[in-house]
Amino acid sequence: MLVLLAGIFVVHIATVIMLFVSTIANVWMVSSSNVGMASSGLWLLCNKTCEQLPVNSHDDASLKAVQAFMILSIIFSVIALVMFIVQLFTLEKGKRFYITGAIMLVCWMCILIGVSIYTARFTGKMASFTNSHHGYCFILAWICFCFSFIIGILYLVLRKK
Repeated sequence: MLVLLAGIFVVHIATVIMLFVSTIANVWMVSSSNVGMASSGLWLLCNKTCEQLPVNSHDDASLKAVQAFMILSIIFSVIALVMFIVQLFTLEKGKRFYITGAIMLVCWMCILIGVSIYTARFTGKMASFTNSHHGYCFILAWICFCFSFIIGILYLVLRKK
């Protein structure tokens, strides 16, 4: 049981780190053009230098929603990690980690909403660039989606022994 708890804890920490990286770094979409490689994220468009991400007014609300949901997912994931540590030391034997699991599933839902909006609205929409494809941050966000769901379910099923 101790090995299982340690494994879940390590995967949870890895998920938090990957969420931070995927939200902060600007490599959600990567494209090439005649001037070189360019990448865009949730915050900046980087070619040789980084500048504010140019978004038309039609997509501005969608981008802000993606930013908000990814930040919320980080917050909920960190809160779930703290709650796991608190419950680990205060929970009676035989009780389940319901609060931690519920918070982690809220994190899972925030990732799902944020990445789905990005997929629907911004995939392949880098003006004047060709050969666009998803960058590592986008892939990390989907990996975090899977990990947070698995961790959330494991927290709900797991009992303290």
